[in-house]
Amino acid sequence: MAFRLFSKSRQIDAMMKTATTMTVTQQQQLLYGSQIILQQKHVVPVRYFAKEAAPPVLKGDEMLKNIFLEIKKKYETAIEVLRKEKITIDPEDPAAVNQYAKVMKTVREKADLFSESQRVKHTIQTETQGIPDARTYLLTLKEIRIKRGLTDDLGAEAMMIDALEKVEKELKKPLMRNDKKGMAVLLAEFDQINKKLGIRKEDLPKYEEQLELKIAKAQLEELKMDAVEAMETQRKREEFKDEPVSETKSLDIRNFI
Repeated sequence: MAFRLFSKSRQIDAMMKTATTMTVTQQQQLLYGSQIILQQKHVVPVRYFAKEAAPPVLKGDEMLKNIFLEIKKKYETAIEVLRKEKITIDPEDPAAVNQYAKVMKTVREKADLFSESQRVKHTIQTETQGIPDARTYLLTLKEIRIKRGLTDDLGAEAMMIDALEKVEKELKKPLMRNDKKGMAVLLAEFDQINKKLGIRKEDLPKYEEQLELKIAKAQLEELKMDAVEAMETQRKREEFKDEPVSETKSLDIRNFI
């Protein structure tokens, strides 16, 4: 059956859209593992201004034009990669999921896009810049978690707040992030929490890889549903009603881009 109704925009949108079906535990491991950022001084590092030290003043139309051109460039870069790489729409095949994850990694690298784990880290770094005290930092992490639709099944937030209150009780004052001695005590408490939860800093790359595979599988499942829906819709048309339905894993997306 000709796969005419599976439009280009839906294909690319499905591929580029971040899936939301990854496990809560994996995202929490990335989120809570990022607590090492607490060690940083609350002063904004110079590197954050490295590329934008003196941004030119742009008029509204010019700014919108630049944004459009940047998005267009990223889109065209993604399309270029997807036209070359073979993708098998079979979310139940580990090899197909691995291959899809590799293709999307190539897309992100060439189009300068964030992975999900990078997006989490970037969100944390951006939204916690300039926060002077540890309590506000932890509350901001909680807000990030809620915004991303995650639940604290591990109970990590309560443990971290308890640890902070313990340290602040000993200090008899709020813990500031530039208090090296106080922060060292808090981070030691966090190390114990991480150990209890089975979260190790050296395992974060493994968690990130597992997360990307979960996302890849979820995106392939979405692609499969879109493809099946398109073929079923097409089959209702009189000229295609007698044609056999193709298996999604036999389709070559490169033929429809």
